[in-house]
Amino acid sequence: MSKNLVIVESPAKAKTIEKYLGSDYTVKSCFGHIRDLPKDDSAIDVDKGYLPKYEVTSDKKKVVSELKKLAKKADTVWLASDEDREGEAISWHLSEVLDLTKDNTKRIVFNEITKTAILNAIDNPRTINIDLVNAQQARRVLDRLVGFELSPVLWRKVKPSLSAGRVQSVAVRLIVEREDEINKFTPEANFRILADFLASGKKLSAELNNRPADVKTAKSFLESCIGAKFTVGKVTVNPGKRNPAPPFTTSTLQQEASRKLGYSVSKTMTLAQRLYENGHITYMRTDSVNLSDFALATSRKVVEEEYGDKYAHTRKYATKSSGAQEAHEAIRPTNFEVRGAGADDGQKRLYQLIWKRAIASQMSAADLERTTVDIENDKNEGIFKAKGEVIKFDGFLKVYLEGTDDEDEEEAGLLPKVNEGDVLDLQDITATERYSRPPARYTEASLVKRLEELGIGRPSTYAPTISTIQKRGYVVKDPIEGKQREITTLSLSNKGDIKEEVSTETYGAEKNKLHPSDIGKVVTEFLISHFDKIMDYGFTASVEKQFDEIAQGMQNWSDMIDEFYKPFHKTVETTLETAEKATGERLLGVDPKSGRNIYARIGRFGPMIQMGESSDEEKPQFASMVKGQNIQNITLEEALELFKLPRNLGNFEDMQVDANIGRFGPYVRHGKKFYSLGKEDDPMTVDLDRAVEIILEKRKADANKTIKTFDEDESIQVLNGRYGPYIKAGKKNYRIPKGEDPAALSFDQVKEIMEKSKK
Repeated sequence: MSKNLVIVESPAKAKTIEKYLGSDYTVKSCFGHIRDLPKDDSAIDVDKGYLPKYEVTSDKKKVVSELKKLAKKADTVWLASDEDREGEAISWHLSEVLDLTKDNTKRIVFNEITKTAILNAIDNPRTINIDLVNAQQARRVLDRLVGFELSPVLWRKVKPSLSAGRVQSVAVRLIVEREDEINKFTPEANFRILADFLASGKKLSAELNNRPADVKTAKSFLESCIGAKFTVGKVTVNPGKRNPAPPFTTSTLQQEASRKLGYSVSKTMTLAQRLYENGHITYMRTDSVNLSDFALATSRKVVEEEYGDKYAHTRKYATKSSGAQEAHEAIRPTNFEVRGAGADDGQKRLYQLIWKRAIASQMSAADLERTTVDIENDKNEGIFKAKGEVIKFDGFLKVYLEGTDDEDEEEAGLLPKVNEGDVLDLQDITATERYSRPPARYTEASLVKRLEELGIGRPSTYAPTISTIQKRGYVVKDPIEGKQREITTLSLSNKGDIKEEVSTETYGAEKNKLHPSDIGKVVTEFLISHFDKIMDYGFTASVEKQFDEIAQGMQNWSDMIDEFYKPFHKTVETTLETAEKATGERLLGVDPKSGRNIYARIGRFGPMIQMGESSDEEKPQFASMVKGQNIQNITLEEALELFKLPRNLGNFEDMQVDANIGRFGPYVRHGKKFYSLGKEDDPMTVDLDRAVEIILEKRKADANKTIKTFDEDESIQVLNGRYGPYIKAGKKNYRIPKGEDPAALSFDQVKEIMEKSKK
């Protein structure tokens, strides 16, 4: 038995570390947190200083049992979980559960999984930092209190099965407010006027320095240019420099991987975790842009070898964020000489991005020459401006250029050589109607950027926050269909003819942008009106600062929670007693047949249409909305169409087939069976042939899925699943032991497997 037991968080990490330590060390994984708060309301004792009651989670009992045995036999236990608050808390939980003593326990941390870093950590152990543990406990306890007290308020006042979170609710507010800005936005039109000239046989494009507000003014300007002589006026040449962006933090990595690779925030963090665990990059949860002296020296060596001395420029970046949580390095490769790393394409592409960004940060600035050419004419005072950019020395641009969220940004190109007084040949002038754009909806990455700017959340919280608000259905990424509008284009040719064309353009169409669901909007409005403090950006940021102070030993964590909880708990009680139910109700108009009011509102199962009042003698009628419809945008005409459901499509196998919308979405019903419609199917237009196709496809899939059924109990089946055969009994699933033939199982054998699983 090894004298030393090293406990890390993941099996991949254990595998990598085991390579660097000798036979005297056994490296085991605890698979993350081994203890958590129980799911009921006994988790926190409010009367005893918010004392949390932890329990070993059921899926970790076997792991804990094995670690206990190994810890008893080892001379020294090395706790090697991550170097942040979550990691510190995991080490503390391990020391508590495994009954470790200070004499035989050592806490080690490292920023990268390399032989040098691991051996250095072994040489420099420390004790568990209880301040970091308390900061993690404070966040966990506070978030549990908020979630447990707010959720029942939402169940009673909005809709059953809802939940709320301290940081998540504020993130949803940002998205709701952005949507409100977009809905209130009134686009303004103007005309962008572009001209093409010839200068010594080469094309020169320029834009008028102002934009006429209407077609009449734009046309008048074009008319005044007929027969005009265009000459080069002022030519301005300014030298410029462009510096590289600093190496990645968690937030900037998430943003850039979204822009350049199209990765979601959670995908980026999963891939980065794998790269870290396999020793390819430094720790991926950090808000530091600092690089170690070792990294500065090795990156310089690589730059000089690959690109030459003039491309090398050592830079030390300082973290601007006052609340920077950990003294980590920025995210960088552990070995700059390794150009590519990763087990799959996703990891390889992310590693490449991290390598380029870190290397570019240690390269020379790019030397540029920015040129502006003014083009004047003898018929009016309008000045066209041509802008160009010449790269004199590419510097870091040889490797990497940071992406941008600005959809309107245009690259300046190279201009032909011109001198003041040169006469230019006009090719054409085009005036195109352009509309101002509303503020852009958030992407996952731009939402992370905004949360960071507001001081809300920390590197470890961005990904789970954004995943949670989507899982809860408060925020969606469904594509938004665009609308059509007419635009006018005027063009003046070099022959003096003016043409006017009217075409249509699609605007407002978006993919992969975050926008609020009806539930998200109603919940946000309810929380703002009753829990304004919790929903306040400044307050949420101040709570983060207090967590930082606890981590630095400057504040007592239970005092901090007490200050927050007492007034919050009173607000919960008041809201439960006095607040009216929130439905987001919107009156759409009156049904022309019955004269009853038609409303769009939140019902027990989500957004719906209601015809009539609940107080009427005749009960109200209800209809579910189709995908793409919501309380804010549905029209009276669209709502009335929904009451035509269910639609009778005809008969199949002597049974009627209907199309309808239910609480789980659109479906067709055949006899007593229900079949979900595909994404491309609309219950308002689907025909019998398509419905029959869906029914037969589902039957075929079910036949392939079912291995065996039992006459003794029809609710028990042996089925094929994505991870292999399993037993399904009602809503519960049971794994079939290895070596058993699923098709040969008898009813008694299946019952025995189920009983053993329960025990």
